[in-house]
Amino acid sequence: MSEFLVRRMTTADLPGVLEIQKQCYHSGLLEGAEAFASRLTLSPATCAVAESIDDRTLAGYLFTHPWPQDSLPPLDGVLKPCVLGGTAAAAITWFVHDMAVAPAGRGSGLALRLYEAALRAALEAGLRHSRLIAVQAAAGWWRRLGYAPMTAHRAATHAGKLACYGPDAVIMECALSV
Repeated sequence: MSEFLVRRMTTADLPGVLEIQKQCYHSGLLEGAEAFASRLTLSPATCAVAESIDDRTLAGYLFTHPWPQDSLPPLDGVLKPCVLGGTAAAAITWFVHDMAVAPAGRGSGLALRLYEAALRAALEAGLRHSRLIAVQAAAGWWRRLGYAPMTAHRAATHAGKLACYGPDAVIMECALSV
């Protein structure tokens, strides 16, 4: 089994990220390079990749970014840096947008390592709340990290955007602690 280095993502990593995405998601969840690049631009400190130490190929990635708590970012949408302008710090959440581990990296703990690297950066940035949309039956994994489904009443306000993520999508959230 190969060893992996977890590091900050760069724009040069995006072609490899797109390849991993194709291996891990059904076609309805695939996002384009522009959408991913906008997330990386919005928060480069909280986006990470895992690469093989042996051959430098990517084995996993994670996109996260700050986002206003009262909305959800669009699937495959290009995010504008000004979206956070004027939003009070207490009304910002750390949005865990997308994480995938290629078959070659599965079983090596990469998902947790990617998450922990980005979490450290989010906490250093002062973020204390997190939200995500669990897809493809991933909610159980996120529960083990302390995430819980948003109440049905609160989730209903996001029904339109949530529908784009598929019928099994679940909005989950948690408080972050130092």
